[in-house]
Amino acid sequence: MKRPGMRNEPLSDKVHKYRGVLLVISIPMLLIAFVLLVMPSREDYEYGGGVSRKMSPNLVRDSRSYAVIFDAGSSGSRVHVFCFDRNLDLVPIGKELELFVQLKPGLSAYANNPQEAAKSLASLLDKAESSVPKELRPKTPVRVGATAGLRALGMEASDRILQAVRDFLRAKSTLKSEANGVTVLDGSQEGSYQWVTINYLLGNLGKKYSNTVGVVDLGGGSVQMAYAISEMDAAKAPRISDGEDTYVKEMFLMGTKYYLYVHSYLHYGLLAARAEILDASEESSNPCILGGYDGVYNYGGKDHKASASPSGSNLDECRRVALNALKVNESTCTNMKCTFGGVWNGGGGDGQKNMFVASFFFDRAAQAGFVDSTLPVVKVRPVDFEHAAKRACGTKLENAKSIYHSLDENDLPYICMDLVYQYTLLVEGFAMDPLQDMMLVKKVQYRDSLVEAAWPLGSAIEAVSSPA
Repeated sequence: MKRPGMRNEPLSDKVHKYRGVLLVISIPMLLIAFVLLVMPSREDYEYGGGVSRKMSPNLVRDSRSYAVIFDAGSSGSRVHVFCFDRNLDLVPIGKELELFVQLKPGLSAYANNPQEAAKSLASLLDKAESSVPKELRPKTPVRVGATAGLRALGMEASDRILQAVRDFLRAKSTLKSEANGVTVLDGSQEGSYQWVTINYLLGNLGKKYSNTVGVVDLGGGSVQMAYAISEMDAAKAPRISDGEDTYVKEMFLMGTKYYLYVHSYLHYGLLAARAEILDASEESSNPCILGGYDGVYNYGGKDHKASASPSGSNLDECRRVALNALKVNESTCTNMKCTFGGVWNGGGGDGQKNMFVASFFFDRAAQAGFVDSTLPVVKVRPVDFEHAAKRACGTKLENAKSIYHSLDENDLPYICMDLVYQYTLLVEGFAMDPLQDMMLVKKVQYRDSLVEAAWPLGSAIEAVSSPA
């Protein structure tokens, strides 16, 4: 029933009459519809990569980069696989932030059989490739970085092994081989990569040099020290003879230029130092060998007589021999400040005030029982190695296994020597205060994961940053 005074209006007149109201209502509704259309569903989000836009599956995959890095060390071979997002942040591989697998012995154990050396990497390669998506394998760089173990074999033997590894990768791998991807790392590369790794994981890169940490990495064949120094100290770096590593390496990382003091001491890694200490003894027996042992120590293809003194090992006498091996008292230092063997120490400074020490330092501390091996980072002092050495040097070989049950049987006769050397290296070699706090590091916390504190991550960052 039509109400009085009302008349029928055409639809077009009504739209025109209420156009303002319709406009106010329709704009928010259109905006809501647009947001619902473009908003990604839950499965479109990608953890760790910062991807918050709707992407095709191929675009999401292509935003990731993988790198496969073999660490061919003197005591074993290890493979690391890393995955990065477009911002060079690490992305998990499965439940871990990296794939890490290791085996023994190292490539240097196959000095007379290069093909067997290359084949020893087969199981590591299979596990590495299976962790990389098939379509990304041709774009994924693979590097093999041999360290002090191969350097100690000499150029001819190491070259044969490296060529065999290159041939093996070309024949068996679908990963991207680089022209210089299989090489013996020089000391400055190994030390600088280690420094990059630890400071990257700690979130220090991009900050001023005084906010970074220094690193001492004790491997089997060599020991590296690296820390950032001021531009002024870098300008004062002494010149060194041709063929040696340069003292200062310039690196541009995350928008910041760093002057990195880095030096590698070949023959002063833990396993190589044993040979130096055995050879430095003036007697037929050695005061660093546990009482009751009479044998031979083989390193780098050479045998070194390793016989205990009749009275057993002795801390003070062992330290005297270790000092001779380090050549601490040699008067060859012509620079302002030196470590040992006449090597410039970088001048010190803020970049060295916080020291992280890695690799065999952590391992022996855990095996000697004064740090918890399950912890990734532990604060200690150099004097802790001396205290542990005092106990070890008072032990006879027959009792050592029950005390150092996690130590390999082949290492038992040298536990006194190893700990004395580590203390002497830190205090006499690198002039650290015996009571100075330092961090023993095995892994570094990165987001919700623990990452191995080793040089391969630094190499991987460089590899994925390089032009295709």
